[in-house]
Amino acid sequence: MTAATAWDALPLFPLQAVLYPGGLLNLKVFEARYLDLMSACLRNRTPFGVVALRSGSEVRRADAPVALHPVGTLATIQALDAPQPGILTVRCLGGARIRVAEAREDAAGLWRAAAQALPEDTSATPPPNLQAACTALGHAIEALAGQGRRPFAEPYRLDDAGWVAHRWCELLPIPLLARQRLLELDDPLQRLTLVEQFLRGQGVIGDAD
Repeated sequence: MTAATAWDALPLFPLQAVLYPGGLLNLKVFEARYLDLMSACLRNRTPFGVVALRSGSEVRRADAPVALHPVGTLATIQALDAPQPGILTVRCLGGARIRVAEAREDAAGLWRAAAQALPEDTSATPPPNLQAACTALGHAIEALAGQGRRPFAEPYRLDDAGWVAHRWCELLPIPLLARQRLLELDDPLQRLTLVEQFLRGQGVIGDAD
């Protein structure tokens, strides 16, 4: 996929969450519009867009007008299960970032938008002053694995600034708006620098790291 990839009416799944490239997202789907979307994406092997809500509700409500952030992420279905009638559990993998415009609801209540794929991060080796954030993430992955948790898709790319920054964004307790702003940054080194500053401020890594 290149930055020239575009859609006239990409289906969207608005959430009170941010999906990052390479990230895993678990969804519990029960609304008819999204059940139909998942079925269509699985059948046609097509992606949909995950976009964070600026306002409004994930569940359709007449008294909660929806506004979307302008940058989201493509999602592709990795696994799907139907634990009971009318409910799907879906695991998705984040792909390219997308810029959305002219979002609108169709007759079924599904959001669609003109969308353009944004350039993927260039692979950037973290400089020495950011290595502590990479080392700490490696330790976090080992600790989570010891608890039987594997929240990240393999392969692990601890030598890639953008990948490390995205994974920390998924782990850290930061507000939705901050997560969104980090997603929108085009420079992976700038993104990791901000994450590293937060980690030091929280005492996750110290000056001696």
